[in-house]
Amino acid sequence: MNEGVTLRRILERDRVIAVVGLSNRPQRPSYSVSAYMQSHGYRIVPVNPAHSNDPAGVLGERCFATLTEAAAALAAEGVSIGMVNVFRRPEAVLPFADEAVRINARSLWMQLGVIHYVAAEHAEAAGLDVAMNHCVRIEHARILGVTHHMDTLPRMPQP
Repeated sequence: MNEGVTLRRILERDRVIAVVGLSNRPQRPSYSVSAYMQSHGYRIVPVNPAHSNDPAGVLGERCFATLTEAAAALAAEGVSIGMVNVFRRPEAVLPFADEAVRINARSLWMQLGVIHYVAAEHAEAAGLDVAMNHCVRIEHARILGVTHHMDTLPRMPQP
């Protein structure tokens, strides 16, 4: 399959994104990328056991310890996870690919520098679309032709 077609399909279809490894620190890539996607209408579902008991959540959303916990909570709202976006070291990816399959996610997205061929093959064999070694923010702007409103200079108020 054409990779560009797959990336476009994921970005257009999967509007609920579970972000594995989402940090609550704005200087971290997981935070800034997720904030960008949220600002473009995607629902962000933080998955990070380090922040799962924090009542403030991350990016204004409740944070979950696992994908399975997140999927169950969203199912109670009649919502399902479309994309599992992984911000973890490559050697940590396979269990999240397994969990993405178990929760019936539609895609597995591994960020820049996250390359795990076995995880990709496992997810694809289960019917998930896979993006590997791509930044979802960069691809969103490139493929859908939009830029983040914060990437431009703010407008100055006129006297």
